[in-house]
Amino acid sequence: MIMKPKGTYDVLGKEAVKLEKINQLIEYFCDFYNYEYIRTPLFESRELFHRSVGESSDIVTKETYDFKDRSDRELTLRPEGTAGVVRSFIENKLYGENLPRKFFYNGTMYRYERPGNGRNREFTQFGIEVLGSNDPAIDAEVISLPYRLFEELGFKDLTVKINNLGAKKDREKYREALVSYLKPHIHELCSDCQKRFETNPLRILDCKVDQDNDLLKNVPSILDYQSKESQDRFKKVLQYLTFLDIDYEVDDKIVRGLDYYDYTVFEIVCDKEVLGSANTIAAGGRYNGLVEDLGGPSIPCMGFASGLERVMLAMDDPIFSERRPLNCYILYVNEEEKMKAITLAQDLRISGVSVDYDTTGRSLKSQFKEADRNQAELLILLNSEDLSKGLITVKDNKTKEEHKIDENEIIDYIVSNA
Repeated sequence: MIMKPKGTYDVLGKEAVKLEKINQLIEYFCDFYNYEYIRTPLFESRELFHRSVGESSDIVTKETYDFKDRSDRELTLRPEGTAGVVRSFIENKLYGENLPRKFFYNGTMYRYERPGNGRNREFTQFGIEVLGSNDPAIDAEVISLPYRLFEELGFKDLTVKINNLGAKKDREKYREALVSYLKPHIHELCSDCQKRFETNPLRILDCKVDQDNDLLKNVPSILDYQSKESQDRFKKVLQYLTFLDIDYEVDDKIVRGLDYYDYTVFEIVCDKEVLGSANTIAAGGRYNGLVEDLGGPSIPCMGFASGLERVMLAMDDPIFSERRPLNCYILYVNEEEKMKAITLAQDLRISGVSVDYDTTGRSLKSQFKEADRNQAELLILLNSEDLSKGLITVKDNKTKEEHKIDENEIIDYIVSNA
């Protein structure tokens, strides 16, 4: 038997219902926040991700699905969403239009990593990107949208962990201080940290293996190496978050795993036992240099992403796994009644009513059971005698009341009562 590849999974049953409800809420929120939908290719030039994410990042060194097509072009399955959006922004010359441009995306990403709790090799990621605004208010907005979305999904005990990486010059000063601090003791850290020490020392702060090591707990704070401009900007972001009534805590160890971040970086964590230590359900930050790095003009940007598998795992409220009840179910016995059921179902669906009928030859008794399984609110009982008189029987499946409705008025009746 052919089976799905390791690290992938099927979405069906209650999980499919849960994902559908999340997607509907995402579209609802993004519409009200004035974000427009964008879809970028599932695979792009290998160079796009290696340049944007960073050659020293774990994604590039360990996790990207790189391949060559039949024309020997080097391609990569997208491991994250930001780089593709920025590439599209540059390629379509959107920087010449009214700024900022506010996008949201929702699609599958691919990383070759060990499958775990809410983590897969094929995963669904939702994110937003704002291109063309350096206003600290945008930082706060990008944080507030997922925060309010998760609240609407029933999440409690949400906390925003936020840090300020500052400008490029700030990070260069901090890098020198960090290297001086770590160099005498670097052999005490894991092999990954020792490699990062040579390529990107700031990534050491993001280490999950040595996070409880006293050496890392006592590293110099990046917040002590920032210009007044960077400090003032960060204070403004925190002020806006306070105005928006969003709980946050400043965490100077957050650096995020991608090389393109500067200034604001954040994670939204959820205190759910089922998530364990991997309790970050959304993360992002500002990336003011990425558009220019990829060949475009100097454009400030801010965004975030959320892995929906981890969000679904933490959604334990049964209401999110329940299918919406069917408005009505049509029951019939003979071929004449079946023909009527088919045309009536089409007319009702066009009118916005959810409806179904049997297509497997079930007995009338079994059709009643199927209607109950679908939680049908109304039953449409077709019989030849009523149809000959131009009537159709409708039964309320909860009160059990029955009414005979003129066939010409049945659509209006169902629409008004469904």
